[in-house]
Amino acid sequence: MTETTGNFDGLQLGSKKTILKTFCSLSKYPSLCLSQRCLSAMVIFSFWTPVAAEVCEELFSPIPPHAELALNGVEVFMNASGSHHQLRKLDLRLRAFIGATHTRGGVYMYSNQQGCDGGRLYYDGCSCIVVNGDMVAQGSQFSVKDVELVVAQIDLDAVASLRGSISSFQEQASCKPRVSSVAVPYKLCQSFNLQMSLSSPIKIQYHSPVEEIAYGPGCWLWDYLRRSGASGFLLPLSGGADSSSVAAIVGCMCQLVVKEIANGDEQVKADAIRIGHYTDGHFPTDSKEFAKRIFYTIFMGSENSSDATRTRAKVLADEIGSWHLDVSIDGVVSSLLSLFQTLTGKRPRYKVDGGSNIENLGLQNIQARIRMVLAFMLASLLPWVHNKPGFYLVLGSSNVDEGLRGYLTKYDCSAADINPIGSISKQDLRTFLKWAAIHLGYSSLAEVEAAPPTAELEPIRSDYSQLDEVDMGMTYEELSVYGRMRKIFRCGPVSMFKNLCYRWGAKLTPAEVADKVKHFFKYYSINRHKMTVLTPSYHAESYSPEDNRFDLRQFLYNARWPYQFRKIDEFVDNLNGDKVTITNQENADVTSNGGMGVVAAGSGNPRAGF
Repeated sequence: MTETTGNFDGLQLGSKKTILKTFCSLSKYPSLCLSQRCLSAMVIFSFWTPVAAEVCEELFSPIPPHAELALNGVEVFMNASGSHHQLRKLDLRLRAFIGATHTRGGVYMYSNQQGCDGGRLYYDGCSCIVVNGDMVAQGSQFSVKDVELVVAQIDLDAVASLRGSISSFQEQASCKPRVSSVAVPYKLCQSFNLQMSLSSPIKIQYHSPVEEIAYGPGCWLWDYLRRSGASGFLLPLSGGADSSSVAAIVGCMCQLVVKEIANGDEQVKADAIRIGHYTDGHFPTDSKEFAKRIFYTIFMGSENSSDATRTRAKVLADEIGSWHLDVSIDGVVSSLLSLFQTLTGKRPRYKVDGGSNIENLGLQNIQARIRMVLAFMLASLLPWVHNKPGFYLVLGSSNVDEGLRGYLTKYDCSAADINPIGSISKQDLRTFLKWAAIHLGYSSLAEVEAAPPTAELEPIRSDYSQLDEVDMGMTYEELSVYGRMRKIFRCGPVSMFKNLCYRWGAKLTPAEVADKVKHFFKYYSINRHKMTVLTPSYHAESYSPEDNRFDLRQFLYNARWPYQFRKIDEFVDNLNGDKVTITNQENADVTSNGGMGVVAAGSGNPRAGF
């Protein structure tokens, strides 16, 4: 393409410096050049009011286009956005255009995609209209609808009135060169009419983080299911917090679908009839009945499983309505161990039975990987057993903290088709379970949340019971802090050590902080290779370690970190092992959006970094 100033069959774009640049290519139809019109990418003048548009990312740029456009008299801004969901992110988005119109005046019409766009992201809608900093119309953030329309009746005189009352606005506007524009013979405004009432400011509706965990992944799963050609989901349900959270999200999805059908949405109804294989005019009217048609859960127990987890899995499955199975994998494990003994002449033992750590880990991995094979076998064959067409999607249930630490077996039952909680922290999931026990009607989740997290891959003894946090050598709360510091605030071992001395300095010595940081980075680097095959997960946290898009990093590290760990040791020696004389930051109320620097990441505030 070439730049030209002559007649052409092409397009003219307005640059940010208000200079029209013309790009063209030779036309097969020169006659069309005679009716050519220039199109400005900056401002469109309709009758009575100028209108302009900006795209999603421009709203968050250091000098957004609407700032200059407002000074050029533009009163209506349109933004056709593609902003994806993250927990606690909506307020950041809304504050951007509320603040833009509050200080400059104007009407901001914001539309956003809604639904799964074929990948890990869910676009969370919330299309809205803002006038002079006041919300006058707001769409839903989470919905299974295909289309949603947001409408408001506004008075453009209010924009002119506000701008006329701000002397600094008038002064700056008078110094601005005019922005290139094009006139369009279209009338946006109507004459004064009492039959058309103006839209009044409304209270902004926000979902709590636990509601976001329920509705965001729930809507994402529905979009994935209806577009994938699958007939439902299969979930290995262990009775623990993670798999129970996934089961509750699927149950929430079923409730959303049935509710939307009751509201008269024919598209949702048609999809549900097709997926659930309803006939003779029947359609879903009860979420438990619908779940029975599209959701299998399976408890794959072993000699190391407790009766408590088996019971919790069964009770939760009954509350949701899933088709539940209970099987034992001991026979398969025994066969594999016998094969190994035939090949090597040795039989591994658990640690509690006198085995080494290598034997202990190997025995745990065998159980985990058998569960993956069994899950995929059942997902492909159970529809055939029940005379149903299609296949089932296997759901994974590893959380973001386990992925970051690598506390999962490669190709175990965390290896699935999709994972709705793969970028959600354990702390948020436990809070979600408490909420879901009440608001989703699955009361058994309260007992699940209260139980200590355990993989149940080792034998239970009177003096020993396997616990996740003991195995990992760190708590889930600590993992959340490490995750935010590493990703959001770009900390390596040395900078993380420095800032955690502020965070934990009142209760830990620098040497103790150093040990924790070294332990984390050792296992993070050893297990980073697992992220290359991590099950595609719903994106919910900005510190997600998945390396598909949001954390593109190497997967081979020097796990000894010789330079970084040596520098940490030098800092510890200089501090002489004394505790840091600083006010304890443990319970500090940090509401900053990250302006405090890295310390904000260690504050415990989940909004740090926004």
